[in-house]
Amino acid sequence: MTSTGRFTLPSEENFAEKTKELAELWGADAIRNSDGTHLDESVLALGKKIYSAYFPTRAHNEWITLHMDETPQVYLLTGRVLAEADIVDVPLMDGFFEEQLKPNRDADPHKYWEVVDRTTNEVVDASLWTLDEDTDTVHVSGAAPMHEYTVSFLAYIIWDPVEMYNHLTNGWGDKEHEIPFDIYHPATRKFVFDTFEQWLKDNPQVDVVRFTTFFYQFTLLFDQKQREKVVDWFGCACTVSPAALDDFEKEYGYRLRPEDFVDGGAYNSAWRVPRKAQRDWIDFLSGFVRANVKKLADMSHEAGKEAMMFLGDQWIGTEPYKDGFEDLGLDAVVGSIGDGTTTRMIADIPGVKYTEGRFLPYFFPDTFYEGNDPSIEGLDNWRKARRAILRSPISRMGYGGYLSLAAKFPKFVDTVTHIADEFRDIHDRTGGVAAEGELNVAILNSWGKMRSWMAFTVAHALPNKQTYSYYGILESLSGMRVNVRFISFDDVLEHGVADDIDVIINGGPVDTAFTGGDVWKNPKLTETLRAWVRGGGAFVGVGEPSSLARFQAGRFFQLADVLGVDEERYQTLSVDKYFPTVTPEHFITADVHVDPAAREAWEKAGYRIPLSGCGGGQGIKPLGGIDFGEPVANTFPVNEDVTLLRADGGQVQLAVNEYGKGRGVYISGLPYSAANARLLERALFWASHNEDKYTAYSSTNPECEVAVFPDAGQYCVINNTDRPQSTDVALPDGSVEHFDLDQSAIAWRNL
Repeated sequence: MTSTGRFTLPSEENFAEKTKELAELWGADAIRNSDGTHLDESVLALGKKIYSAYFPTRAHNEWITLHMDETPQVYLLTGRVLAEADIVDVPLMDGFFEEQLKPNRDADPHKYWEVVDRTTNEVVDASLWTLDEDTDTVHVSGAAPMHEYTVSFLAYIIWDPVEMYNHLTNGWGDKEHEIPFDIYHPATRKFVFDTFEQWLKDNPQVDVVRFTTFFYQFTLLFDQKQREKVVDWFGCACTVSPAALDDFEKEYGYRLRPEDFVDGGAYNSAWRVPRKAQRDWIDFLSGFVRANVKKLADMSHEAGKEAMMFLGDQWIGTEPYKDGFEDLGLDAVVGSIGDGTTTRMIADIPGVKYTEGRFLPYFFPDTFYEGNDPSIEGLDNWRKARRAILRSPISRMGYGGYLSLAAKFPKFVDTVTHIADEFRDIHDRTGGVAAEGELNVAILNSWGKMRSWMAFTVAHALPNKQTYSYYGILESLSGMRVNVRFISFDDVLEHGVADDIDVIINGGPVDTAFTGGDVWKNPKLTETLRAWVRGGGAFVGVGEPSSLARFQAGRFFQLADVLGVDEERYQTLSVDKYFPTVTPEHFITADVHVDPAAREAWEKAGYRIPLSGCGGGQGIKPLGGIDFGEPVANTFPVNEDVTLLRADGGQVQLAVNEYGKGRGVYISGLPYSAANARLLERALFWASHNEDKYTAYSSTNPECEVAVFPDAGQYCVINNTDRPQSTDVALPDGSVEHFDLDQSAIAWRNL
């Protein structure tokens, strides 16, 4: 029998009967409209809670077409143009989508733009360049031949990027483009609040205002072929205006350059080590955004409605983990569920009454087309989210898009029925309380708490060749039996390491926000962490942890002594590196499957004879068995007391090191898989000297995980695959229970 509640159903015009049928089948207690749709009166009359998507800064072309200088703006960086003489022309819009972006010719270019000689990185004097407005070309004189030149210029955003995506994806044809607007301008700000006040009066049937989202879009720029050109889910590039820049200067006492936004073409990616100007702009912008978000929330409450924020689209300036978010008065946050990491990103948000996840697939024609089976993606999405929900519950679930598309796929309809019932069953059994965590694990990076569960991300839950070896850390942790927090280098420098932290993880490539960059030049940081580990702490490094781009004091990894591993940066090739013999069996690798033939070949082949500059101990054949992702080349043990667990191909992939009373673990990379999640879990328990806690409620099959709920007196075992699985679960009294689980199944037992 279908249970009811905790489910939000999307609907649309002329679909009332089917909406009623699916609402009953899926147990929906709330109904919402999607972008570009409205709800029929007969749907409103179903007696469900009504959500209405509300877009504060678009869908009012009647206003903004009369005030086109009040659209949001962005600093764009042109392509690099080679000067072959002392005059060079730089076209502004080459490579940009002209239906989305338009150069701002209204504000004085010589005050707000910048021409840079990229060969010397020097700013070209404003007297040496002019703008040809007819061709949108900048003419530069006095150029140095064979130097490259760029222009950083302000541009208006004249098509809302999200509406544009929906428009192009759904083939909306000649539907009018929705133009966004910027509330930093007083007249537009007044229009926004006046319009919302009237909307509240005109929509008494709405119970929840689902703000989608507020004022500033994350960086999302398209090229002339309508493809994504720059996408950064944390990017603040689309938040500038001459007025805001001038006000920033008055408040902070210095003027921002265009370069502070275009950042040489990086556009201040979240991977960049944050600089003062970037942090100051985030603070400045957040103050403005939050004051106006609170006003919208207060207006919603005065009208008897809840205020819900969608964590996506125009979410920039809200930063839900930044101190003070709880003061905005929002009732709820809803976000897109892409995997376990994004589930935790939503579920862990403090300061709201409840959180809601919008599951995938989105009901769009790029998924719901003849011949495709959307139920496959639906179950895959649910399995990824479920392991995280057990560790940090969300209160509600739902889907987005066009219900008429989903209704054409009966198998998918049945799949959602099953998912919704299981979601509610989990909540009913546990009372919405998280499963018990055995260890306290802290992720250490430049952003800390402000970007909880947002590390190693470029675009929301999308894989990236350069990131997946690190993003797997978060995905593994999202459903693991540990408690996770995020701390910054500033936290450690100012307050040391909190007493209740068992393990610190630092990982990523060199010179990024996630490894820290120049912060490692501060001796207080290494002193603090070394003392903590030597006193019994545990430090796990992944990739190029604690690394400095410039060779310093003979080390690349500044905590190489803790990890037992460093990386050769072609500065110490004259110093021999000797590898101890690899140890194939260890607590950490106990669940790693190694092909017997590969193990036999590895044992027979032996080790390389030590040679000057490389050293022995490296297996002639690879031992394998672990996916370390993108390789980190030239890593080596700093001494022969280090325990190597994998060192295939002449470099270290996995090593452990005793350090005083504490321990260090080095892993070269960790893409997400069940096997790698198990490897990391074992590494955390070993590093923190908690091996004795590991066995109770552990699963012999890494594809199955166990979650324990002491207050509810229950535990469950989940199958995270689309295939039947079997596993044994060890209980605290030493007994073992066997489970045979169907695909995607969950089994409950009393403690």
